[in-house]
Amino acid sequence: MSDIGFLPPPGNIESKAVLKKTAEAHRYLAELKGVANTIPNQQILIDTLSLQEARESSAIENIISTFDDVYQSNAAAGIFASSMAKEVHAYSRALKRGFELVKQHGLLTNNYILEIQSYIENNKAGFRKLPGTKLLNEATGETIYTPPQDFNAIQSLMANLEEFINNDEIYELDPLVKMAIIHHQFESIHPFYDGNGRTGRIINILYLVKNDLLSLPILYLSRYIIRHKDDYYRLLQEVRVTGNWEGWVLYMLDSVAQTSKNSIEIIKSIALAMQYFKHTLREKAPKVYSQDLLNNLFRHPYTKIEYLMADLGLSRNTVIRYLVQLENLGLIEKKKVGRNNFYMNKALINLLVKPG
Repeated sequence: MSDIGFLPPPGNIESKAVLKKTAEAHRYLAELKGVANTIPNQQILIDTLSLQEARESSAIENIISTFDDVYQSNAAAGIFASSMAKEVHAYSRALKRGFELVKQHGLLTNNYILEIQSYIENNKAGFRKLPGTKLLNEATGETIYTPPQDFNAIQSLMANLEEFINNDEIYELDPLVKMAIIHHQFESIHPFYDGNGRTGRIINILYLVKNDLLSLPILYLSRYIIRHKDDYYRLLQEVRVTGNWEGWVLYMLDSVAQTSKNSIEIIKSIALAMQYFKHTLREKAPKVYSQDLLNNLFRHPYTKIEYLMADLGLSRNTVIRYLVQLENLGLIEKKKVGRNNFYMNKALINLLVKPG
């Protein structure tokens, strides 16, 4: 059985090495926040980058979807290229909903966490009420860790976690170090039957938004975790076994620093690509250019006639004429998938699929 204590954890978490890495993570995180503010329509970043995080966070749980399937799906219309893509879009929707709640109320409560998980899993099962949950080694089937089994214990631990998240007076720590502790505690409580990992990774982002370290939910740690997956699970378990937090906290701080650096480069590149599109259209197709058109092309790596009709308020024939001009200028590339025609923003797609 597990033996999870209430937060805060005992001992001094902020070692010399942790403080040094914390300063580095804060530096890059602050730069990311500033760079994000240079994009005129920030919904572009939320829409495109949240799907990237959703795809990679889901992949950690072996929900594997292709880039094409995810971006060719139309969540608003309930049309998905695959069942995996549907799960990815559910995650993205959960992230956006969580962001709305935290921005509106300045809190990250258990009710919000329950709502986020219900979006991911499309059910309202809530906290686990039945025993039997175990975390297994995928290769051997061996039980690695048994989280709390009793419903009352789960409720008590989650109430304590909620207090730890929202009340900074009970334990003064740097918020990035606190985020690492929160993530570990949530994953150790493992309060849901399913969706714990994905919910926990959304909590990371929302906690940074709550503490004004990010203004948009665009720090996505999943790519880092995928690349260092063995260390992620090893260090999670090491804290449970030894009570030594340093390795785990350093891992999480490094994930913030490295992911921030990568995100900074992506956003700068998106801004440059938008400028190129803008100048090309103004110079060579001024009657076609509008900010709404530009926003559409960068919100939808695979746009469609219907998306442009809705966003621009134009007729089908006018939109088709625009798309022909965009294609002739080399700004988009037409791709037929089944009965659908997609118009790909290759510059944006290359940025999103580029290894970081």
